[in-house]
Amino acid sequence: MSSDAYPSMPQWLRQRALLTPDRLAMETAHEELSFKQLYARARQAAGGLRDAGVCCGDHVASLQGNTLDCAVTVYALMLLGAVMVPLNTRLSPMELAGQINESSSRILISDRDNAATADQAVTGADCAIIDVAALTQTAALFDDHEAEIRLTDPCTVIFTSGTTGRPKGVVLTYGNHWWNANGSLINLGLQQSDMWLCCVPLFHVSGLSILMKSIIYGMPVYLMKKFDPEQVNQLLMNGKATHISVVASMLRRMMAITGPNSYPSSLRCILLGGGPVPTALLQSCLDQQMPIYQTYGMSETASQAVTLPPEYMRKKSGSAGKPLFPLQIRIEADGRTAMPNEPGDILIKGLTVFSHYLRNKEATAAAFEGDWFRSGDIGYLDEDGFLFVLDRRKDLIISGGENVYPAEVESVLNGCEEIERAGVIGIPDQEWGRVPVAFVSLNEGAYLSEAELITTCKTQLAAYKVPKRIFVLDELPENASHKLLRRNLYAIYEKMTHEHY
Repeated sequence: MSSDAYPSMPQWLRQRALLTPDRLAMETAHEELSFKQLYARARQAAGGLRDAGVCCGDHVASLQGNTLDCAVTVYALMLLGAVMVPLNTRLSPMELAGQINESSSRILISDRDNAATADQAVTGADCAIIDVAALTQTAALFDDHEAEIRLTDPCTVIFTSGTTGRPKGVVLTYGNHWWNANGSLINLGLQQSDMWLCCVPLFHVSGLSILMKSIIYGMPVYLMKKFDPEQVNQLLMNGKATHISVVASMLRRMMAITGPNSYPSSLRCILLGGGPVPTALLQSCLDQQMPIYQTYGMSETASQAVTLPPEYMRKKSGSAGKPLFPLQIRIEADGRTAMPNEPGDILIKGLTVFSHYLRNKEATAAAFEGDWFRSGDIGYLDEDGFLFVLDRRKDLIISGGENVYPAEVESVLNGCEEIERAGVIGIPDQEWGRVPVAFVSLNEGAYLSEAELITTCKTQLAAYKVPKRIFVLDELPENASHKLLRRNLYAIYEKMTHEHY
């Protein structure tokens, strides 16, 4: 079937502005916009991007913090039919350059806070930088009245590192975002007073999903420039927002300063994702009767795929819950469907699952078994169909909600001519959940201090990926096929730290 044969629908922001023009859409500490005003600003930004040569289907990179301008950029690119490539502002210029090149983005939209990094990232590349603040100043309004959306069309490309260390672009269609928003709506419901407090990055799928929900539901968003536990608590205690998305490290910091106070009944959803939740933290939430919705998801599923309603917090403590309405979950063990409580590979099927990895047919083929997406995670379904995630991918380190792949860090260390081999693991950390530490063996006669190695990592990796410690060993453990036995490094670390190495 040709793409023209698929049913179309109105542009989401245009339709929302038509339905509820005067309803609050976006709010920050300094500004408020109705949906009508947000639509007008997005049309003007789209006009500026059109004048800069952006066409329907183009990939456009974005390096911005959590601002109204960034949100307007998301909607402006949707009005144009361009594909947004949000870039992590914590990445190094080298990492950003790789993703700009991989996505064939010829334009990078940057805010002033990230201007210097943007300049470095596009050095020597065929990519022009546009200051986001200039987009809504001079351009004529973009006329989108004949433009429509097809749910099969690509909407965003979100990069996530693969186990080999090579970044993979997750191509999400409008349909993926649409069904994720609707699946969440079916699960959480919607009330006229609802407002989502967004303190997660808009370059993450979690932040983007909040922007999608806003225009589909007509739900206002209170946008924070960055997470601040005191400000978040103040807003929640004052009844400003009814929903918030956090990871465990964020929630821990919030609860540490609440004291004897409990959150008001107006707060009806704390969506808690980003990796395993410590048992003690869950117990504290239970004791305070907080509306915790534990969730499991990833970029490949357009954010949450499985969610545990709060009424099951005690009975199913530790579970991520059940799949959202448009999805199915299957556990595969030894090539067959696993029995209840039997661990295996987590497979996901449904309308929120991504289309493909950008220009990576091999990775796409490896990720799918028919219509089932192989998440790479290990877990089990209990006798009632609740999902328990055992490992967030085999060797993945979740640090403050950020994904750190050991192979990517190892690749940087292995690039040092003095290093023979490197291995990276994640160790428990009170603040961030887990943090990376590294082990290296050096070539004969070579010498590098720990400080020098960490400095090398800082020049090529985002700060959260840089190992907190680097230990030098005579040799790293390996199997008969000379593959690194990463699991043995945990025992070595325990021994070294116990002996005060």
